[in-house]
Amino acid sequence: MNKKKELHPSVQKFKEFVASNPHIIKEVRSGKATWQGIYEEWYLLGEEDARWREEKNNQENSSKDEKKDFMGQIMGMLKNLDPNQVQGQIQSLSEAIGAVQAVLSQFQGKGSAPGQPKNSQHHPFSFRKD
Repeated sequence: MNKKKELHPSVQKFKEFVASNPHIIKEVRSGKATWQGIYEEWYLLGEEDARWREEKNNQENSSKDEKKDFMGQIMGMLKNLDPNQVQGQIQSLSEAIGAVQAVLSQFQGKGSAPGQPKNSQHHPFSFRKD
């Protein structure tokens, strides 16, 4: 008999509450709170308490600020770029790729002698008709 242990209804409601508020999971995983503490606050304060909305709003605002900050950094970097310097770096990279291609073509060319034609039908096993 494989019976699942049924959860207390309040625990089941708490699980549903946590599932609908993923910022709580992040709070516990980051070590800012414990499941026991969150459960006790939820049980005492209820789902509609301002604490849960504030946390959610703070989480959303901080993620928006991080995105703005990242875009600001990118824009700042683009403003400080010197087009001549970028062109020089691209040219150097192009020359390096050309050198690697030349070395690879030399190694590929040594596999067969220039005077010998390649055997296009290479069979690993020889079968004869009787």
